[in-house]
Amino acid sequence: MSAVRFMLVVSGTAAYLGLGIVGWGGPAAFFSHPALIALAVVLLIMAGVAFFAGGNISPGVREDRGNRWVIAAFAVIGLLDGYLPAYTDRIDFWTIDGNTIRWIRVVLFAVGGALRLWPVYVLGNRFSGLVAIQPGTRWSPTISMV
Repeated sequence: MSAVRFMLVVSGTAAYLGLGIVGWGGPAAFFSHPALIALAVVLLIMAGVAFFAGGNISPGVREDRGNRWVIAAFAVIGLLDGYLPAYTDRIDFWTIDGNTIRWIRVVLFAVGGALRLWPVYVLGNRFSGLVAIQPGTRWSPTISMV
């Protein structure tokens, strides 16, 4: 396992958790809710599991460089996805119930994380998101979105 991979996992996890903490108004406000403590624990467990999962970022045989704009789009969506749910929950904007929904979110986050990491474990270093978006692959995004 490389030190670079370890630093990427740790820094990415810390940044994503940090966005939620900032959205909630700080560490004291965030960690005052048991469901959010559980969410942070699930995130840390998934980060540890992801570190050992394998996978690669090989561009494959041919990469369409015209699709690189999606990296910036995914970065913006990821930042908003880390910050906005915590912020809107804190200001009570479009929230349903409170603790019940928070606990449901924890369960959905854990299940979704497990489903996301499962193919990476199954495929190991053969897993690459960049290869999956190339023309001619068996599972293209168009097919899997249907």
